[in-house]
Amino acid sequence: MSSIFGTNLKISIFGQSHAPAVGVTIDGLPVGEPIDMDRLRAFMARRAPGGKTWSTQRREADEPEIVCGIAGGRTCGAPLTVLIRNTDVRPGDYSAFSDTPRPAHADYTGRIRYSGWNDFSGGGHFSGRLTAPLCAAGGICAQILSRRGIEIGAHLLRAGGAEDAPFDPAGVTAAQLQQVRSAAFPTLLESAGIQMQAAIEQARQDGDSIGGVIECAAVGVPAGFGSPIFDGVENRIAQAVFGIPGVKGLEFGSGFAGSGRRGSQNNDAFTVSDGEVRTVTNNHGGLLGGITSGMPILFRIAMKPTPSIYKPQQSVDLQSMTAAELTIKGRHDPCIAVRAVPCAESAAAVALTDILMDGAYAQWN
Repeated sequence: MSSIFGTNLKISIFGQSHAPAVGVTIDGLPVGEPIDMDRLRAFMARRAPGGKTWSTQRREADEPEIVCGIAGGRTCGAPLTVLIRNTDVRPGDYSAFSDTPRPAHADYTGRIRYSGWNDFSGGGHFSGRLTAPLCAAGGICAQILSRRGIEIGAHLLRAGGAEDAPFDPAGVTAAQLQQVRSAAFPTLLESAGIQMQAAIEQARQDGDSIGGVIECAAVGVPAGFGSPIFDGVENRIAQAVFGIPGVKGLEFGSGFAGSGRRGSQNNDAFTVSDGEVRTVTNNHGGLLGGITSGMPILFRIAMKPTPSIYKPQQSVDLQSMTAAELTIKGRHDPCIAVRAVPCAESAAAVALTDILMDGAYAQWN
């Protein structure tokens, strides 16, 4: 069941890029939770396509329609389903790819896996379009977490040779996360955002694309949640994060940089602050042994360059099994990492909501 995520909370994503709609069903939500639709629309608008030079020119309103699971404006215990209509569809743009797979896409692997019955229009069920329902689920879970003092925020840390200021691993605040969530371009430093947008625009003019690194943090998560071995917080966040098309890498805390240090440099000393055990630094990214430490949870994800580019590429004709040159047309993001920022927040939100419900359901009601 590859489209279902969660243990206590079941997130089931459905739809295809150029189908009439995409959507998500969420089963197991705490009951009596109010859902602020204006806040949900604002959250999803950060991911929505169209209207920006650094985004695809496909235009979708991404208006969330809650068709069940709400009574009197609050969750009622029934599975909650959100429908998002696809209106600006052009499946004909992809007819040339039925037998000629696009490099770095799932066209070939999907064809093999599903014996040629996969929908290749816009990537079908492999498309980044499916992050719209992920953001619907994440936006709902973020509201539930926020009411319990947990805030999640992300920004574009690196793209096109430009770098934003990183979050302070031990001192990032809820106010900072709220600030970057409301930014027109998802960076802490306006100057970094300007440089990134220039690099994205240059790639677009060149008929090419660039990748990027997203940094995400969650603050206010209590200590003691999670489990070791296969059910750690890292494991469950990772499963949700890798549901975002284009993710090719993930690190927590000091991550790969920490592997080049000595233990004396990377270990986080314990201290007592305001009667609580904390760490002076936060190289562990808020997680020790798969369990939350009470420090901010911090992770970074690497997004590959958008595989759909306008330059001619080498492929094969699967009917004749001969070489073929491929030129992709249509509407594509020159940098998918920008619109993936709220997707990273959503992955963290659904995973943390699921995790915090482990054996502690009473605190949610």
